[in-house]
Amino acid sequence: MKILSVSDIRKADEYTIRNEPIADIELMERAAFACYTWLEQHADLRKNIKVFCGTGNNGGDGLAIARMLIQKACSVEIFLTGPVEDCSPNCKINYERLHNSGFLFHNSDSTSPVPCPLSPVLGIDHPLPIINKTDIVIDAIFGSGLTRPATDLFATLIDHINQSGATVISIDVPSGFFCDTTNFTMKDPVIIKADHTLTFSPPKLGFFFPENDKFTGDWQLIDIGIMKEFIASREAKNFMIEKDDCKRILKRRNKFAHKGNFGHSLLISGSVGKMGAAVLAAGACLRSGVGLVSVRSPLCGMSVIQTAVPEAMVSPDPENDIITTIPELTPYSSIAIGPGIGREPQTAIALKFLIQQSAIPLIFDADAINILSENKTWLGFILRDSIFTPHRKEFERIAGKSSNDFERNSLQREFSVKHQCFVVLKGAHTAITDPEGRCYFNTTGNPGMATGGSGDVLTGIIAGLMAQGYTSRDACILGVYIHGLAGDFALSIEGYEALLASDITKNLGKSFQTLYGKL
Repeated sequence: MKILSVSDIRKADEYTIRNEPIADIELMERAAFACYTWLEQHADLRKNIKVFCGTGNNGGDGLAIARMLIQKACSVEIFLTGPVEDCSPNCKINYERLHNSGFLFHNSDSTSPVPCPLSPVLGIDHPLPIINKTDIVIDAIFGSGLTRPATDLFATLIDHINQSGATVISIDVPSGFFCDTTNFTMKDPVIIKADHTLTFSPPKLGFFFPENDKFTGDWQLIDIGIMKEFIASREAKNFMIEKDDCKRILKRRNKFAHKGNFGHSLLISGSVGKMGAAVLAAGACLRSGVGLVSVRSPLCGMSVIQTAVPEAMVSPDPENDIITTIPELTPYSSIAIGPGIGREPQTAIALKFLIQQSAIPLIFDADAINILSENKTWLGFILRDSIFTPHRKEFERIAGKSSNDFERNSLQREFSVKHQCFVVLKGAHTAITDPEGRCYFNTTGNPGMATGGSGDVLTGIIAGLMAQGYTSRDACILGVYIHGLAGDFALSIEGYEALLASDITKNLGKSFQTLYGKL
């Protein structure tokens, strides 16, 4: 799915209104009903609900949602942040619909309904409304069209909501949130800290970055029927990986296939005390569907591999503790290097030799990336479509530091374009950048996967897919998706704290079965 800018999303709304055709007020009604349906399914509507509405279209969404909740006999209080005459046309229509239904707005300093909105001098001439921890707050103050940080009345109200301890549900975006640029141009940005954000499809770029998690909370993509032909017509550099994308990528097997049809992967991994990384990568590579796996490891690892992963072969290095040489490369259809190899000078020389000799794109992980960060001139000799799978610190070492996630994402794209490679920056919403500067964000996975060895498993999966003939792009996209999905299956069994990297490997079969439609 394409991730569009706020400007393009606004154009998508306009296109839908013109061509469906549908009145803009009815598109607002559709959006409000979709949010109401989510609330009905996921929120405890027996609680007191306080709806804070701005005077723009986001406020109109909030007023429409409030009306639907009132019609279901929910306990609702509505607070407008400005006079009705300042409301946008659609916001004003929804205000009138509420008035015509007999609902009376509450003033912030009154215990009984009065037929007027909150004063625009809220927090100065009037006290802020009391918000209890047991309340539900619906935030519809500002939408995605905000052009400057919240100040004055709005900053006071946003801080009051954040301090309340209530469950906060934001409509489309948390109020004060910028979607297409960093929110950290100031030390403490004034933004609603939502527990849930009900955001209208297509998704917003800022939702995929860790720095914004404390604002967006658990965000849900709400489909309000924006016309797909408009979205298809827009150029995009950002994409959200979905199940259907991976189903299209997945290669189906012929019943007469044999192991020779599914490639031979070489994993250059392990050193004394770090053979677990090689075991995890090899096991995951095998579970990804590869025909054969060979592990190049130091002599000390031979018995470890052949005992822990009997399906894998071992190509032993002559050195006992570290990798110092590279085997003949012609038998292999994919080659990955890095898990557990360490940074010894002899190992670095072996990596340099591999780069010089390989006729196929390579997969670099862990200490292979760290070695390259100390020898950046070698990057110029890496074949197009090679793959790097760093975590944040490893990426920083090889590509440079950044002050925020938007800047880091820009550096990642620049690195991919400059070196004509793929970068898989691991983490929540793992980001994949390609040689054209596009970025693909993953949607599977969970915090339980933040454990040693999880990255080794991902390296093994990508290597296994590459060996089977998947392109670098498809191997990265499918690899991160099934890796995260297997982690989600493991979470349902083990929970966050007890989840191990090997549990991800054990659940790879379920991931493939899901894509085949059998689970």
